[in-house]
Amino acid sequence: MGSKWKWLAATAIMLGLFGYVLYEFMSAAIQNIQLVQSMEQTDSHQDRKHVILISQEQNTPYWVSLKQGAAEAAREVGIGIEYWAPYRINPEEQQNLLAKAITAKPDAIMLQGIKSDDYDRLIGQAEQSGIAVVAVDSDSPNSSRLAYVGIDNLEAGKKLGKLVTRSGQAPQRIGVMIGTYKVDNQQLRLTGFRSVIEATKGYSIAAIAVSNISRIEAARQTAEMMAAHPDIQTIVGLTGLDAVGIAEGLQVAARTDVRVFGFDDLGATREAIANGTIVSTVVQQPEEIGGEAVRLLSRYFNGEKVPAVVNTPTTVLDADTLRANGQTKQADHP
Repeated sequence: MGSKWKWLAATAIMLGLFGYVLYEFMSAAIQNIQLVQSMEQTDSHQDRKHVILISQEQNTPYWVSLKQGAAEAAREVGIGIEYWAPYRINPEEQQNLLAKAITAKPDAIMLQGIKSDDYDRLIGQAEQSGIAVVAVDSDSPNSSRLAYVGIDNLEAGKKLGKLVTRSGQAPQRIGVMIGTYKVDNQQLRLTGFRSVIEATKGYSIAAIAVSNISRIEAARQTAEMMAAHPDIQTIVGLTGLDAVGIAEGLQVAARTDVRVFGFDDLGATREAIANGTIVSTVVQQPEEIGGEAVRLLSRYFNGEKVPAVVNTPTTVLDADTLRANGQTKQADHP
């Protein structure tokens, strides 16, 4: 009987998760349609500079937020901007879209950096064609891109590591959920986090799993991680969708004794922090990233010299900051 109820509870959790993900997807899709219409309005004048923004995925809240910041800045500075993205996360499709964007001959391309020699070569081809390239969210440091705008991911990983080591007692066995190894930001966050953990006596990383930047996959990988390493006391997620997925995986595994830390501020993440399921999260400002990238391009188009790297700030969200702000939810930013 006990196993039957456990199975029913796990099924109910997964069905609820599926319903939530479907709701989030439809909400983001509607928001994205409105955003594209807004972007098209900014591109109505032929004499405006033309920018193509290629993101990682169409309807994730993080990228919708980044696009909103870019669209607002584009209206302010008089730049036309359009948005391209794979339907789902697909680095090969991002590369194909970059090749297609080059043939469209815009004045600039904004894109997420990917660890790929072919991708770097395409960025070089764009530069040789007179197209400025700005990386956002994740850098392509070995390419000839004009600039990178986004957080310092190495330092953000270190900040996450310090949150873990300062709020727990050694010894600690830690699990890590990384979104993907194919983008620079994830590897830098892992490197920064690992450097703090390895330098702290009594702390060690027991396992690393890949979520493919999927909340459902993060939950599944967490359940498997706990089955293989039941001595894990803390799990951290390196993308915005990971922490909530980790918390749900721990619920399936009936482990309420494991601490969870993550990145960004999904509404579900805020709720989980408020109820104590997640301890804290390192938060980016995607709207600021998108807006700053467009403003940098505007200065470049006006003949100004622009910096090669513009780092935007991160903050820490925990129960104390939620109480101080008098809120438990805000717009989703994975």
